[in-house]
Amino acid sequence: MDKRLRAFGVAFLTVALASCAGSPQNTSKPANERAKLAALNTEIAVQYMQNREFQTAKDKLDKALELDPHNVDTHNTFGLLYAVLGEHDKAEAAFKKALSLDPDNSSALNNYGQFLCQRKRFDEGEKMFMQAVENPLYRNAESAYNNAGVCAMAAGKLENAETYFRRALEIDPTLAPALLPMADISLLQSRGPQASAYLKRYFEVGPRSPRALWLGVQIARLNADRDAEASLSLELERTFPDSPQTKLLLDSRPQ
Repeated sequence: MDKRLRAFGVAFLTVALASCAGSPQNTSKPANERAKLAALNTEIAVQYMQNREFQTAKDKLDKALELDPHNVDTHNTFGLLYAVLGEHDKAEAAFKKALSLDPDNSSALNNYGQFLCQRKRFDEGEKMFMQAVENPLYRNAESAYNNAGVCAMAAGKLENAETYFRRALEIDPTLAPALLPMADISLLQSRGPQASAYLKRYFEVGPRSPRALWLGVQIARLNADRDAEASLSLELERTFPDSPQTKLLLDSRPQ
């Protein structure tokens, strides 16, 4: 989600909701005021989405479109909401509407790209990401590159994925979602020391998840680092005893 969709303070949110509720005759307001209220309702809808209050979020987005039918962010956010709800046709229509209003909107391109990749339309998704990063003013280019990497990995294009993750890390060297798959790709290509280096960087900024710990075990085995293997295995078993990765660990041991 775009970084600019930031959290509001409780007091500000309360005032915003009250002001929106008290303005039934939206068409009588000046266009610039309606646009501001539409943007505000869209921002509030995002907060409801983050709290999984989807019906209230939809109500706010409906209100936003009533105020300003041409608000790109509102259509973009509708796309995200419908995607979460599994209403794929509506999600795609919303993303396409956003891009018909602003074909160069990087946020909409990035979100639509993710949607397409989740639907296994990998080539189309990759195209959206590349369009998103063409905008030199896009402040979340690392997100689009990272998403392109995830999409390429899902399509089995490891070389492309590595290129995209590297570009994401050039922009933000601490981007955890790019560091972990880079460790994974290095492992798959039997580049043990490089895989270990990426995983070390990941552990400095990312959570010690079952996936990361199991990846660490496999990298340690590739590097014949028995101490690291034993330490990571113990942490995985103790911290996440019921995880699928712990089962893989146990099944991988000699009987």
